[in-house]
Amino acid sequence: MAKLYFYYSTMNAGKSTALLQASYNYQERGMQTLILTPAVDNRAGVKMVSSRIGLESPAIAFDATENLFSLVRERHLEKKIGCVFVDEAQFLKKQQVKQLSCVADELGVPVLCYGLRTDFQGNLFQGSEQLLAWADELNEIKTICHCGRKANMVLRVDAAGHVVKEGVQIKIGGNEQYVSVCRTHFKSGMVKRRQDELLLDGFDE
Repeated sequence: MAKLYFYYSTMNAGKSTALLQASYNYQERGMQTLILTPAVDNRAGVKMVSSRIGLESPAIAFDATENLFSLVRERHLEKKIGCVFVDEAQFLKKQQVKQLSCVADELGVPVLCYGLRTDFQGNLFQGSEQLLAWADELNEIKTICHCGRKANMVLRVDAAGHVVKEGVQIKIGGNEQYVSVCRTHFKSGMVKRRQDELLLDGFDE
């Protein structure tokens, strides 16, 4: 039975790298994959998914009104799809998460979604909230804070490196605007490690 998966993390944890590697694994075994990416995030260019380590792949860009079940079903009828991958899944709309669950349930095609869990204010994105509720399996992709602890929150910073506490939820950006930190340093708004702060040995499970 096909499943809907949600792989979540903070910024710069390697979500896109994991997605591209998983897609390659399917293709290496002769199976067709379908990579979807929200049109709102065009940092890698339109219809493209790329990772910080240089991997990239063409993708189908979708907007907030797209019926993802219909999109996948049409492609699946043309050529059997082995797996669907969704990058930046936090930008999915509520109905689109349910549509992806139908891809797994009705078409029998597994769907792997990769995205952020929370925004710069510590609130769930709509897509992430729905995936946490509807996904068959939840998997955390881990990265670390500057102190060495597990990073599970994201700070937004301005051009001068100051923490931004207010603003719209969706503001596309990379390392120049977002920093992944642990909950302690999210609360204190500490973007970088102090010289007198000891670096911990890895993060807690």
